[in-house]
Amino acid sequence: MALRNQRIWAYIDEVARAGSVRQAAERLNMTPSALLRRIQDVEHDLGAPLFERHSLGVRLTAAGELFIRWIRTQSAELQRVYSQIEELGGLQRGDIRIACSQAVARSFLLQQVVDFRARHPNVKFRIVVTDHISAVRQLTEYEIDLALIFRPLRHPELHPILSIGQGLVAIMAADHPLADKAVLRLRECAHYDLAMPDTAFGGREIIETRLANSSVKPRIVVESNNFDMLGEIVASSDLITFQIDIGAELWRRDPRFAVRRINDVDRTYGPLVLGQLKGRPLPLAAAKFAEQLARDMHACRTLPMAEIPAFEDDEDEHLAFDMEEDSPRGTDG
Repeated sequence: MALRNQRIWAYIDEVARAGSVRQAAERLNMTPSALLRRIQDVEHDLGAPLFERHSLGVRLTAAGELFIRWIRTQSAELQRVYSQIEELGGLQRGDIRIACSQAVARSFLLQQVVDFRARHPNVKFRIVVTDHISAVRQLTEYEIDLALIFRPLRHPELHPILSIGQGLVAIMAADHPLADKAVLRLRECAHYDLAMPDTAFGGREIIETRLANSSVKPRIVVESNNFDMLGEIVASSDLITFQIDIGAELWRRDPRFAVRRINDVDRTYGPLVLGQLKGRPLPLAAAKFAEQLARDMHACRTLPMAEIPAFEDDEDEHLAFDMEEDSPRGTDG
């Protein structure tokens, strides 16, 4: 369809995401009646309603589900065409949308964005810090281009560009009784009260699984979805928290903290995965950024998956591979 219709498709997409004509109209800076007329025009052309009303707003009909999928596919393809046109003159601008685990956002991804923009200052980023389930959902709904997440669930639409092994580390105050030891057993940590991320985070699941059959049961006295808050709490107490190795860099630089490895015997590790939507060619900017991420992630391998015996494929639905490709599925398809 003509490019001039892209704005209308964007209107419909916004209503689908908001679940409300009124809320979508506010975001789009237009009146609800004007937005509703645009939707009705499209419904007339299609010969089917796209939305049905309910007590809290609107939801997509079966026809609407099909049409919104087409809209998002077409929008993604148009971005790829724009990207190819842009490539004719070099990477001058572009938009990169990435979802990531909180652990990698604090230091690794932050520095990656700074480095990339130093070379390509007109490229824009949209970064969503979220859990692995939401990240995969956003990939499949074309809301993001890339996902960098720890221990994602297996999903047929998630294509891994690169996966590296990541071990957990224990984080505590510098004067903590366990800080004198370079390597800790998990059961040693469990003798102290714990400050833990909530259950949406893969590291939490690893700790609880490994201690499930231990005689020492973890006592979680603080729970939060914010790692900065967890860090500040353990800095001034004898509590212990945990993080994957790549996410502990800022704490390593802070003299208030001691960051200690967990003994490999405890098998507190998992895959950090850089992925994209299966079968979707990436826009040029996202493809170039994915190449940079994959290259620099190699230096962050703390426990190569090839050296990990008997990764728990049978008991764990999370991705467990050490997969590498020459490049992301970029604009050349």
